[in-house]
Amino acid sequence: MDVSIILPTYNECENIGDLIDALANSLRPFGWQSEIVVVDDNSPDCTAATVANHTVPDTTSVNCLVRLQERGLATAIKHGILNSTGDSIVVMDTDFNHDPAVIPRMVQLLAYYDLVIGSRYVVGGGMEDHKRYVYSLIYNTFVKVLLWHKIQDNLSGFFAMRRQSLLALDLDGIFRGYGEYFIRLNYVALQRKYTVLEIPVFYRLRPHGSSKSNFLKMIRDYTKCAVQTRFEMGL
Repeated sequence: MDVSIILPTYNECENIGDLIDALANSLRPFGWQSEIVVVDDNSPDCTAATVANHTVPDTTSVNCLVRLQERGLATAIKHGILNSTGDSIVVMDTDFNHDPAVIPRMVQLLAYYDLVIGSRYVVGGGMEDHKRYVYSLIYNTFVKVLLWHKIQDNLSGFFAMRRQSLLALDLDGIFRGYGEYFIRLNYVALQRKYTVLEIPVFYRLRPHGSSKSNFLKMIRDYTKCAVQTRFEMGL
């Protein structure tokens, strides 16, 4: 089985090497040929150079794509997907919020499901930052009610899909903006009758660096996305 892991980055030089090692270690026991695709938006902290100088086991390859013009989380993920080769694709954050140890289970479950989501809001999931957990839970409830479906974590951004299922979707229409792309992805997947499974994940605090998220802007953009998705993207 070939697995591609997409890592969008901006100023993550302190985390990226440790994350690559953790990913390689989590996948090694399964004997899969895996590739790590780092999509870096020309980080001034030399994230790309850190990746280029990092060594990994023979079963894992690392490809660093540096974007000099385009910017943004969602388009970086799309760029990584289109420039990856694996039959199974995993997308995750690079700040260790998303646990690399969960990835083998997510990939294995793609034998039975079209979309596997790492969720904070199913039994066994959670966050180390309890205040953020509660706020995010409230907002996720709003999104779930508005879009009238049962997915618990519409802001996760930690997911696995088979390449064929993912490329059958309108990537340009879905992967726009920041993290709100995941609201669109979930909604369109359900409209297409894709089978979806949420498995528990626990978000820990990032060990290095600071978040690039602007929470007021996120709430504005995510709410606009959820409303537009509900009334404009029904298939």
